[in-house]
Amino acid sequence: MNNFTITVPATSANLGPGFDSVGIALTKYATFHCEPSDDWHFIVPEADRPFIPAGTDNLVYQAASFTAREYGQKELIPCTVTSSNDVPVSRGLGSSSTAVVAGIELANQLLDLNLSEQEKVVVACKIEGHPDNVAPAICGGIVIAHYDYDVPKYVKLTNGVKSLQWLTVVPDFHLKTEEARDLLPKHFSYKEAVYASSTGNVLVAALAQHDWKLAGEMMEKDRFHQVYRSPLLPDFAPVSKALKTAGSAGTYVSGAGPTMIGLFEELEEKEVEELRSVFPHLHFESLRTDTEGVRVEVHAHQEVSEA
Repeated sequence: MNNFTITVPATSANLGPGFDSVGIALTKYATFHCEPSDDWHFIVPEADRPFIPAGTDNLVYQAASFTAREYGQKELIPCTVTSSNDVPVSRGLGSSSTAVVAGIELANQLLDLNLSEQEKVVVACKIEGHPDNVAPAICGGIVIAHYDYDVPKYVKLTNGVKSLQWLTVVPDFHLKTEEARDLLPKHFSYKEAVYASSTGNVLVAALAQHDWKLAGEMMEKDRFHQVYRSPLLPDFAPVSKALKTAGSAGTYVSGAGPTMIGLFEELEEKEVEELRSVFPHLHFESLRTDTEGVRVEVHAHQEVSEA
């Protein structure tokens, strides 16, 4: 078996009103170098060790094992998987999805499954329960998806999105998705549901038409989750105002938070530096749209010749 490296992009879900259905792949990555071993072992960066297990309870292995069972396979060749993670854990940038997608691709490589993009998305949705992060991590670009515990339906947007800048604003604390989801209402009135869904509809249409100003406006009109989660983010209101002054089309809570993201058509580094000086306790990073999604580099065996 050749060694290989799996690279998975970070993702940002919801984009405001696209709750559990819209996501984007970003130019920030987690990599997983895989090589055969006598037993399964996961080597993770020191900063992630309190959150990511080193054995078969690791989410990458769990996703790989699930994928194998889905395709009638029981055994996986043991590997040592060494990860290099630029995606912060539990910050709303799809860290768990990078592990799930890496696990699916790991099984795909070890078992020669030759899975299509659609087949990978199907398995990922079965694991995650919704497509908002896993679909763009697999497909790249902006992905609008529907999943009703059947075959997911999705549309990928890649044209015209590479030029966009997504300014991530990351607080120095973790926020678990389960905790943030517990804050959401169990029911919406008919009027509220119409308002929230129509906002999401216009968001998607604006993204498809490259009307970034309108897309940003819709991001800030979300009624599905941001109004309930923003109290956990004391910087959300002042950051949104500051990003608007810097020229953002709109600001939204990425996934369940706590990361906030501003959408820009143009953003100079000097403007980012000014924001850093105003909010020194927050981490600012300007990212682009990744349009490729998960990728694999196979490292052929190299024979060592004797002199």
